[in-house]
Amino acid sequence: MARILKTFSILLRRERTARTITAITSRTWSKPRMVHTDLGSLTRYDETTTSTDWQKKLTPEQYYVTREKGTELPFSGIYLNNTDEGTYHCVCCNSVLFSSDKKYNSGTGWPSFSEAYGTQGTDESNTNILRRPDNSLGCTGTEVICKECDAHLGHVFEDGPAPSGQRFCINSVSLTFRPS
Repeated sequence: MARILKTFSILLRRERTARTITAITSRTWSKPRMVHTDLGSLTRYDETTTSTDWQKKLTPEQYYVTREKGTELPFSGIYLNNTDEGTYHCVCCNSVLFSSDKKYNSGTGWPSFSEAYGTQGTDESNTNILRRPDNSLGCTGTEVICKECDAHLGHVFEDGPAPSGQRFCINSVSLTFRPS
């Protein structure tokens, strides 16, 4: 009973916060801002950013992959065979995610990277990605999401090249490319 009351209290507090934010401003935030809650991520878009807003900004395929955690078909992505030098950014919020110098051909059908942009050794605290456990396919995996907007990017596996041994398998539709 105590857990139910605590959960109800947290949800009630979140509802009051959302109403206060809506009363202060009615415009949609284009940048993420910090919202303290006892549940979920610390970086969330304002409550006024709805799925309808994302649907207006993104193509149907981009929306399906980034907001509904979908996956594009293998060997269909625009960046699979891209060899140009530059950086790969989140299609939703334009955060820098990966560099072309860490991209390689894994033969899996998705653009693959050995590490995220900003990684220093094994430290990913300066990157714009987060890892989350993913059990959606019946087996344990690790989902990769954008730290700024929670967009689903793809998955990371422990069968990549040395020295990191990681393979970030990322959906092309969740990325934009900027040449250097």
